[in-house]
Amino acid sequence: MLIEAKPDDFAALIRGQAPAPYRLADSAVAPPEVLDMLAKLADHIAAVFSPSAWMMVEDGEVVGLISSVQPLGAADRSLMIGYGVAPTRWGRGAATRAVADLVAWARGDDRVLALTAETSVDNPASQAVLARNGFLAVGEREDSEDGPLIVWRLEL
Repeated sequence: MLIEAKPDDFAALIRGQAPAPYRLADSAVAPPEVLDMLAKLADHIAAVFSPSAWMMVEDGEVVGLISSVQPLGAADRSLMIGYGVAPTRWGRGAATRAVADLVAWARGDDRVLALTAETSVDNPASQAVLARNGFLAVGEREDSEDGPLIVWRLEL
């Protein structure tokens, strides 16, 4: 299930603590510096679009995060998302379920007409998450930090 991630939740995760009333997976969702970057990004986006970040919670355990990675697109009302799962929880379907939950949420929010995402060409697991949730690969691009990426889109 998705639970909106608030600033206090990010602060707890950065400290290596579970946001109440949950517990943490036995591996970090992301390194503290990545969590700090995500917290700042969520705060920035929340100023113009909210909610902007969610915790993936399964059986009371925070197993990952899913969030907007940029404000809602003004022209096409698309929301770009990103997600990550604690390494010890990889391969168990958490990302697929979280993206499905986010798709259901977006379909109920008339501000959003499409969801987009990008995956590394070398990340077939993440590509499968999006494909299983109805996203279509609509192009590729080169990123200076992440290298070649596949661009995905789901019209709602």
